[in-house]
Amino acid sequence: MKPTLRRCAVLQIMLMAAALTALSISNFACYTGKALFGETAESPLKGSAENARAWEIQKVFRQINELYHERVVFISTEQTVKIRAHPFFDDPFFNQFFGPQFRGQGPRTQKRRGLGSGFIISKDGYVCTNQHVVKDVDKVTVKVNDKTYEAEVVGSDERTDLALLKIKSREKFSPVFFGDSDKVSVGDWAIAIGNPFGLDKTFTVGVVSATARRDVDLMGGSQSHIQTDASINPGNSGGPLINIDGEVIGINRMIYSNSGGYMGIGFAIPINQAKMVLDQLKTHKKVRRGFIGVQVVPFTEEYAKEIGLPKNEGALVGAVVPNGPAEKAGMRVGDVITKINNTDIKGFPDLLQEVEKASIGSTLKMLVWRDKAGLNLFVTVKERE
Repeated sequence: MKPTLRRCAVLQIMLMAAALTALSISNFACYTGKALFGETAESPLKGSAENARAWEIQKVFRQINELYHERVVFISTEQTVKIRAHPFFDDPFFNQFFGPQFRGQGPRTQKRRGLGSGFIISKDGYVCTNQHVVKDVDKVTVKVNDKTYEAEVVGSDERTDLALLKIKSREKFSPVFFGDSDKVSVGDWAIAIGNPFGLDKTFTVGVVSATARRDVDLMGGSQSHIQTDASINPGNSGGPLINIDGEVIGINRMIYSNSGGYMGIGFAIPINQAKMVLDQLKTHKKVRRGFIGVQVVPFTEEYAKEIGLPKNEGALVGAVVPNGPAEKAGMRVGDVITKINNTDIKGFPDLLQEVEKASIGSTLKMLVWRDKAGLNLFVTVKERE
């Protein structure tokens, strides 16, 4: 009897399932396609002249995203770090209870992994990124679309936070298009592409909030930055900042944040500054910086009036290195450097930038203010040791 009851129960369940299936098919067959919710008519904005202009901008964003799909890369790093054993392991009292197996344990090691962004700058696989992304790492891998390559660190520069990588492959790659960061203005479109929090190829849009922003990283104002409100987060470091023409105008470097996340203030290294550094990293594996042998002191408005300068702009020389390039050119304490070649010098940051970017061995024409008159001096740049 029991086997028969089981078969009947199973048969009954099968019949019920078949009935439910038939009912579902019947319900779908009766669906008329009419929406139960939402307005059935098209939005009044669709196809309007105003909306069409917005669509044109949106189309450009899509084109830029497609253009940089193979040009922005995902960087993964690996570093071996030492972990010191707990001090209790060397404590005799501790070992008395836990045995001699804890004695003599030295530092242990573990793998620390990091993520960042970068972009291809040559067909043979050179990649630009931030120095802090690859600092002291043992292994670097670069992901281009879905393909991963090993890469080497060709050179890096801590002062500018730039690094040059080389993909270990003979394949041909697609480099980015360089723009002119000197022409960037507040209000320009700014597009950031990178890998925040490991989310590959994240595309964010904003505007340029400020240009030539200095003193953002305790570097003495020697390097200017482009400020943007395009969303930048941890992992975006080393990725490109792009203009509406699809040209790279900067390298995303850092954010201002109280929480560690996006707060609307990000900073990028201008591409014109970066190109000079990258060229030196490829040639010398380091940056060879210029040196003229002067020390600059603060310049006040009162002192400018005292020496007859209409503005307190320039670099006031407070000391001259004996037998240095500036002394050999006739520079004196109290001189105010107001121009180098065709560039106006408004303060120490301008002076430092012009000298450091000058070629070693080149001669700089410096206009100095002395005895209430301008004087031209010609200083030969030496390499900073």
